[in-house]
Amino acid sequence: MNATRVDADVIRRLPKAVLHDHLDGGLRPATVVELAAEVGHTLPTTDPEELAAWYYDAANSGDLVRYIATFEHTLAVMQTREGLLRTAEEYVLDLAADGIVYAEVRYAPELNTRGGLAMSEVVETVQEGLAAGMAKAAAAGTPVRVGTLLCGMRMFDRVGEAADLAVAYRDAGVVGFDIAGAEDGFPPADHLAAFEHLRRESVPFTIHAGEAHGLPSIHQALQVCGAQRIGHGVRITEDIVDGKLGRLASWIRDRRIALEMCPTSNLQTGCATSIAEHPITALKDLGFRVTLNTDNRLVSGTTMTREMSLLVEQAGWTLADLRTVTVNALKSAFIPFDERKALIEDVVLPGYAL
Repeated sequence: MNATRVDADVIRRLPKAVLHDHLDGGLRPATVVELAAEVGHTLPTTDPEELAAWYYDAANSGDLVRYIATFEHTLAVMQTREGLLRTAEEYVLDLAADGIVYAEVRYAPELNTRGGLAMSEVVETVQEGLAAGMAKAAAAGTPVRVGTLLCGMRMFDRVGEAADLAVAYRDAGVVGFDIAGAEDGFPPADHLAAFEHLRRESVPFTIHAGEAHGLPSIHQALQVCGAQRIGHGVRITEDIVDGKLGRLASWIRDRRIALEMCPTSNLQTGCATSIAEHPITALKDLGFRVTLNTDNRLVSGTTMTREMSLLVEQAGWTLADLRTVTVNALKSAFIPFDERKALIEDVVLPGYAL
């Protein structure tokens, strides 16, 4: 298997797992157009294909803050119960069509309250939509398990509320927590009280770190806040010189802390220069627990099939490499061990036995 190269058709059929994917970054362009018309929101264009191209071009600025600004239009159509139900259901169906068998979807409930919904109502509505999508996917013979990560926006003041919701809904589909938003200037430790609360309540969490800000962000996320995974983490390479790992890099590798890496997204925000030179390959070869993710499928114009295909075509990845990152993702998923083990042994490994 180590020498096996795979084409796009094979990749499309492979079972996949994604840990880092934003709900509001993965809407169907046609759905954005239809919902925007219903709520009276003006878009850059009302042609779905042109809108998809606009998103991709607007996100290719090399700047995280401008990248985040593209979410204005998707969030505008996710402020009603109807909009949330539809986008959540379609989210699951799109994952299933891409061969994904396990996913963790993340979003910040506070960003969906402009239409009058309470944060708790947002969570309940999204869970209802996700459940409907999972039922339809299962009925179609393409089952996918989707867990939810609630996000707090690190530059605002409602992180504690989002953490409380993660605790309140942990038995209703919410599997963990995250903080998102502009990283530089908003260190993870600003929200230490929320993370301490989550730890006391045994709710796992990941933290966006090491993308727009470097090693101090990663160090805080792990050693001060206690994150179990790192969102992106590409700049951990700053602690690796000529293949020799520094203390922080060693800590991450040796303790099997998963890095939720998103190659295309990182190119758009200027964290990497090419797929061929993206740190995911070097970190994989050094033994880090790297996982492969889409981040924002609409904004980045991507899918898991596309991310895998790019690494095969431009970085020389093999079937064994794709299997490794898929198993890595499930090993670090925020669901019970027996459920992770069953997905690996009963679904993923047989799916890669080509």
